[in-house]
Amino acid sequence: MSILSARAISSADAIDTVFRFFNSYRDGVDDKDVRADLTFGNPHEMPLPAMVAAIQARMEPKSANWFAYKTSEEEPRTVIAEALGAELGLPFCPEDIAMTQGAFGAIALAFSLLLDPGDECIIPLPGWFCYATTLRARNAVPVPAPLAEGTFDLDVAVIEAAISPRTRIVVVNTPHNPTGVIYSRERLAELAAMLNRKSAEFGRPIFILSDEPYRRIRFDGVPFTSPAAVYPHTLIDYSYAKILLAPGLRIGYLAICPSMPEADKQALRAAALTSQVGGGWNFPDAPLQYAVGDLERMSIDIGELQRKRDRLHGALTQWGYCMTKPEGTFYLWGRAPRGDAVGFTRRLADHGVFVMPGTLFDRPTDFRISLTGTADMIEASLPVFEAAT
Repeated sequence: MSILSARAISSADAIDTVFRFFNSYRDGVDDKDVRADLTFGNPHEMPLPAMVAAIQARMEPKSANWFAYKTSEEEPRTVIAEALGAELGLPFCPEDIAMTQGAFGAIALAFSLLLDPGDECIIPLPGWFCYATTLRARNAVPVPAPLAEGTFDLDVAVIEAAISPRTRIVVVNTPHNPTGVIYSRERLAELAAMLNRKSAEFGRPIFILSDEPYRRIRFDGVPFTSPAAVYPHTLIDYSYAKILLAPGLRIGYLAICPSMPEADKQALRAAALTSQVGGGWNFPDAPLQYAVGDLERMSIDIGELQRKRDRLHGALTQWGYCMTKPEGTFYLWGRAPRGDAVGFTRRLADHGVFVMPGTLFDRPTDFRISLTGTADMIEASLPVFEAAT
């Protein structure tokens, strides 16, 4: 009999495929033989100098309590409420913002605030591979809802069919990882109308968790609508890790929709602090909170990302790959030749090119490319992609 809790085992099982891939995908490969590692959204060039300078400036203490315990500090919350309000056209106030250890910490906070053991959370398929493990760690139940085949748009009918009396949250990830699709205001309004109807039927609100860490990484001028604009029972998670291409910089937030009923809003505000403490002090480090005013104004080169997207998408489409052209994120999603993602990614790996098989997203027919590789890496990968068709 295992000494581990059932939820620890269930959480481990939910992410086992990802960990096995992460720990083995470059086994036996010498670094000099790697042409391009296009798997995870990691940086391959030095970080933004302005970001480094902003953090370095906040490492110098200005008072005796500079490195004292920090929760959600007033200054970064005020900065974020103003910036988020201007960005989304909604009247956020500082009390609506909980500072967290990245978007991951914000997602964990939302799950802790809203889910009891046995409660259900609907997650997109394909979708980020950490939703299920985070839910299982809380004895909650992930319920996959496939996106529309071919377009990867939200399928409101499929989501409605997945709802039960135990449903408490529907996760909406826009722009969507791994496909890069951005959901229209019309589709989100359709989802909101359905959730209002089902919430009334069950006598309690079904929440949307709007997972928005790629919100500011968009291409071709595609507009963005947050579900919070059309559905009051929405929580938003965000991370600075994507726009700064610094996933090891653990700072983000959970935001409460300003139009949420006041009683529900006050309950969430009051419970956030204790849930973050109980969840292992889920707050960003002090220097990162001090730097938020600067970080808000920074971005990697979105134009360069778009050029890399266009280069890869154009080449692969020309060679017969079936690709989804991303409207946002820094990923490119496509169908593996002959629908065999594992075999395809192995053929690429044999020639020093590494991409992520769709098995990690429960889509064994597909694959994902990270556009965070350098332009030189992408050029080096192209002959290998052409040969692998």
